[in-house]
Amino acid sequence: MSFYTWKADRMKRYGVVVALAFFCALFLWIGQWSQLPVFSNEGEPRALTQGSDKNSNVALTFNISWGTEKVHDVLKQLEANKAQATFFVSGEWAERHPDIIKAIHEGNHEIGMMGYKYDSYLEQKPAQVQQDLNQAKEAFEKLGFEEIKWIRPPHGHMDKEVLKMIENEGMQAVQWSINPRDWENPGTNTIIDTVLNEGSKGDIILMHASDSVKQTAKALEVILPGLKQKGLKFVNITELVSGGESETTQIE
Repeated sequence: MSFYTWKADRMKRYGVVVALAFFCALFLWIGQWSQLPVFSNEGEPRALTQGSDKNSNVALTFNISWGTEKVHDVLKQLEANKAQATFFVSGEWAERHPDIIKAIHEGNHEIGMMGYKYDSYLEQKPAQVQQDLNQAKEAFEKLGFEEIKWIRPPHGHMDKEVLKMIENEGMQAVQWSINPRDWENPGTNTIIDTVLNEGSKGDIILMHASDSVKQTAKALEVILPGLKQKGLKFVNITELVSGGESETTQIE
């Protein structure tokens, strides 16, 4: 009788150990996936527009589709102010300027994509959009960026069908919450005022580093320390999302 009691006790101990191991593994698995964004609403993919306002993070993002001069001025300002950013670049531009892509990456900035040719996805057939996405992914893979998570569709143009195609590629569309329209060169002070007056916790700020922008780098001289004075911390999109609940926009 004592033999069976001992055996039953040992089985119970093994059962407890197995159960604890299972729950620990489950906890770690949930913790891992809780850091990944899931932006959908009843099965419909959505675009990221803003991070959580529960912390002091803010994400600077820069679009580049042509030119090689202004991006270096932007990078110098980011380095001088120890600010992280996310650069959304077209695959076609990235292929032509691998040295600049390398400089961006070595500056501790995140790389996102804007498709390949930077043609509006709403003006193309689904097959053409899919081809552009495939070509862009291939271009970045050749440059050593095999798992790009973030995409800003060319010109920010997207609809439900485009978002679904992006989701199927394992990526997430990113829009913005603040847009100083710096590509229009409205004046350095106008760019500064827009960002500093509107910038707050969780914002995604849209700016540009193509050669079309003439005032952005100069504006950053004031914007970067100004946002720091407001108690904001510069992070990339990945860190912005992992820092808490993010806001999304339903695209029609």
